[in-house]
Amino acid sequence: MIQSVQRALRIMELVGRHADGVTAPRIAFECGLNRATAYNLLRTLVYEHYLRRDENGRYTLGLEVSDRYSELTRAIAGPSTCGEFMRRMSTETGYSTFIARFVEGRPAVTDVIEGHRSPHVEELIVGFDDGAHATALGKALLATLQPHDRARFLKSAGMRPFTRRTLIEPDALEYDLAVYGESGVYAEMGQFRDGVGCAGVIVREGDSPNERIVFAVALPLEEIHTSWPALTGRLRDAAVELEPLL
Repeated sequence: MIQSVQRALRIMELVGRHADGVTAPRIAFECGLNRATAYNLLRTLVYEHYLRRDENGRYTLGLEVSDRYSELTRAIAGPSTCGEFMRRMSTETGYSTFIARFVEGRPAVTDVIEGHRSPHVEELIVGFDDGAHATALGKALLATLQPHDRARFLKSAGMRPFTRRTLIEPDALEYDLAVYGESGVYAEMGQFRDGVGCAGVIVREGDSPNERIVFAVALPLEEIHTSWPALTGRLRDAAVELEPLL
């Protein structure tokens, strides 16, 4: 245990029990601290806004405590919108998150939240509807089509190479979709942009392609290799959480 952290928490617990504030000497006495230690911890907690000190030298809880409480209640309640869920996941993982669906018959990005750990890909913005064969979100949506509909789409859209890893033959894509379809999590590893990986999961299926929705994340390519088991589990959980929000 880190003793200084424990001491700081005991101080906050004590201060929280005194709505009218409590003085430093009393804090030191009731927490069993020498005054020098108590004053050092109090100064730090005030500096970080977890405590406030009034003109009479009495300490009360600061605004940061309220912020942490608000975050806790939001986490317990869960996100109320798709955007809130995406922001939460991007904050927790650092990865950019995407929603995609069929728009006028083409897989298209309809929502994006960028994460600080994901490489920025200029093309992957709201409205992007190219390269479905090379992106995880595009693959996931294409997987919901019947084989003859998928073949017709690929013939019309083409399968141009974005990188040397891009699958440019329909048979290769069919095999790729079959392999990932077993786990329910679709991926591309450097097929759309060098150094970038992407994984996606189907959130909602429907009779009509327009009802089908996919959630995906983008991350550094080396991380998709090392974190694949955990990532697939996280994406399956995300699909369950997101479905009622869409």
